Amino acid sequence: MTDREQYTPGPASGAQVKKDGPQKDKWTLILVRELRHSPEKVWQAITDPAQLRGWAPFVVDGSLGTVGATVNLTWVGRPTPIETRVTRADAPEVLEYGDIRWELEAFGSGTRLMLWHNIDRRFISWGAAGWHIAFDVLDHLLSGNPIGRIDGVEAMKFAGWQRLVAEYAKQFGSETPNPPPNAKGRS
Repeated sequence: MTDREQYTPGPASGAQVKKDGPQKDKWTLILVRELRHSPEKVWQAITDPAQLRGWAPFVVDGSLGTVGATVNLTWVGRPTPIETRVTRADAPEVLEYGDIRWELEAFGSGTRLMLWHNIDRRFISWGAAGWHIAFDVLDHLLSGNPIGRIDGVEAMKFAGWQRLVAEYAKQFGSETPNPPPNAKGRS
């Protein structure tokens, strides 16, 4: 059995939502993860298109590491790219583009990675579960043991997905959205 087949996400943790943003239909997901890798190594993983393809729920056609850079960002499962401009890139500490903000902080010999992402409030628990799995995949990638990106409908089929969504929904005081019919979970 491969590491990917053995992978099961841990319990929902390190997340909160901010419900009082300027857009009433969107909440801000704030997700924190401590990684055993240097801020410089994590910065490369969140800005380099080749590394992003190994773990992130989107692809980009250029580096996200330079202020003013414009890239086409395509979310997995979405046919149309979104032209996205990098508005802040203070390596290896702060990165902002679109409705996403990353902060990296040296923490012991590793990094505390913080993500702020504005998400439709109806799907905030899905977003938290998706990023939770993406961060697990990122940690495997940075440790030299890649298990491959797990995202979109594929993530919804993964063991532990429904549990994560329910746990985050409970933490956030939100409803658990019903999965699409093509996302039957595997155990």
